[in-house]
Amino acid sequence: MQTIPVYEMSARAAAGREVYARNFGVVPAEAERIMNEHAGAVYTREAFEAAGGPGWQGQNLTDRDRSIAVITALVAQNVTGVRLSTYLTLARRTGLDERALTELMVLLTAYLGQPYTSLAMEAVRRSAG
Repeated sequence: MQTIPVYEMSARAAAGREVYARNFGVVPAEAERIMNEHAGAVYTREAFEAAGGPGWQGQNLTDRDRSIAVITALVAQNVTGVRLSTYLTLARRTGLDERALTELMVLLTAYLGQPYTSLAMEAVRRSAG
């Protein structure tokens, strides 16, 4: 059995863990548990460090803006499932409703094509509360 080294979390990683917790809608310790379970401790540490940087901590984008950007990137890569659902949930929490998400998928169709956006639109409808 591999031993995972324990590390002291930097302030940047702690800020990144807060971002993941906010995006997942859970407390920070639960976000870390989820990430460790899915990606392992080493990857999780690096992901927290990255999320603690200017992309998620900068002052010029809102979480609404960030959710739109991440949804767009995921759709462009044909990523659906839990990852897309996480950011659809964040988008809804930050004020995007079903009409706005539908408009986003229609807009993305012009730039990405129908195969990816139709799958994403299915995820929008499936994840609607």
